[in-house]
Amino acid sequence: MPKVTYLPSGITYEFDPATLPYSDHGQPGSLLDVALNAGVDLNHDCGGFCSCTTCHVVVVEGMENLSKQEPDEDDLLDTVGGRTRDYRLGCQSIVKGDVTVRIP
Repeated sequence: MPKVTYLPSGITYEFDPATLPYSDHGQPGSLLDVALNAGVDLNHDCGGFCSCTTCHVVVVEGMENLSKQEPDEDDLLDTVGGRTRDYRLGCQSIVKGDVTVRIP
C-alpha cells in the first residue's frame, strides 16, 4: 500500500487505493484526495479542478510514483513564482507508490 508523507507536518498516511474514499476534490487518489482523507490541510481554492495553483506541492521523494504531468497542469505551474521541476499540483498528481511532499 502506498504511503504519502506531508511536510512540514510530518504526517504519513498509508492507504489502499481501491478503498480510499473519494472526497470529490481533485483526481481520485491524487495527493489532494489523500491529504483530505488524512486530515492534512492542503489549500485548494478551485475545488481541485486544475484551474488554480493553491494546491501545489514540492515533491521531495517519489516523483516516479506519481502520474505523468499533463500539459494543462504544466501550464498552470508556470505561473507559480520560483517554480522548479519538483512542483506538482496536488489535485492532478495521482499517487501510485510512496511519496514525500512539502507543502509550501
